[in-house]
Amino acid sequence: MPSSFNVESADGYERLMGRWSRKLAPMLINFAGLADGDRVLDVGCGTGSLAFTLAQTPGLREIAAIDYSPVFVEAAKGRNTDPRITIQQADACALPFEDNRFDRALSLLVLHFVPEAGKAVAEMARVVRPDGIVAAAVWDHYGGMSGMRMMWDTVVMLDENALPLRRRYCFQPMTRPGEMKQSFIAQGLADVEETSLLIRMDYLSFDDYWGPIAAGEGPLGKYVGGLEPGKRQAVDAAVRAAYEAGEPDGPRSFASVAWACRGRVA
Repeated sequence: MPSSFNVESADGYERLMGRWSRKLAPMLINFAGLADGDRVLDVGCGTGSLAFTLAQTPGLREIAAIDYSPVFVEAAKGRNTDPRITIQQADACALPFEDNRFDRALSLLVLHFVPEAGKAVAEMARVVRPDGIVAAAVWDHYGGMSGMRMMWDTVVMLDENALPLRRRYCFQPMTRPGEMKQSFIAQGLADVEETSLLIRMDYLSFDDYWGPIAAGEGPLGKYVGGLEPGKRQAVDAAVRAAYEAGEPDGPRSFASVAWACRGRVA
C-alpha cells in the first residue's frame, strides 16, 4: 500500500522531519515499554530515527525495520552498524513476517500516511505475540502542528487550489482525537490507551524552516514545486513574512504535538 508522503531525498527528509522524529522516538519507546530479550518491529522506519533509538537499549534481541520507500531503506541501511537491526523494503499493510514473530511492533509518524491505516494496525497486531504490544504515534496535524499549519494557512490565502490539500493534511487518517484508539480497538487490541506527546521544533532561520519544503519534500513541498514562477515567488514571500512576524530573520520555536496509542494483543 503506497504511502501518501512525497519523498525527494533522504537528506531532504532529514531536514524536514527526520530530526524531529529523533526527538519523538524516545517518548514513543517509553510509552510502548521495552523488556530485555524483546524482538521489536519498526513499521515505516524512514531514515531510521526509531530503529536506531531502539538500538540504544542493549538488552533487545532483534530490531526489524521496514519502509515502503526504497530511498529510505537505502539510506537507513547505509547508516546501520548494529547487527541486531535488519532493514527491508515492505508494505505496512502486508508485513513479510509470520504470525506472533515479535514482542512489540512500533510505528512512528507513519500511519497517517497509509491510506488503509486500519489494515496496517491489523498487520502489526498479527505479527506480535499474545500479550505483546502494538504502539504508534502520528502528528496532530489540525490542532498540534503550529509551524506546519502556519505554512498551509498562509498558502491558502494566496491560492484557493491549495484548499483541498490543506483539508487533506489536517484530517489525514488517525490524526483526529480518539481516531487511532478506535482503530486499535476495532482491530481487536486490548487495554488500549491514547495520549499526546509534545516536542518543540526549533529552527535556526527561515531557510532552515522553509528550505526542505522549497526543495519539494513532503505534501506541501510537492504542491509548492508545481507552482508557476510568479505564484511561487508570492508564496515564498508570504511564508517568510509569517515566519518572521515582523522581527528580523533568526531562530523560531514551534510546539508540536503527536497522538500516541498502544494496545495489547489479546
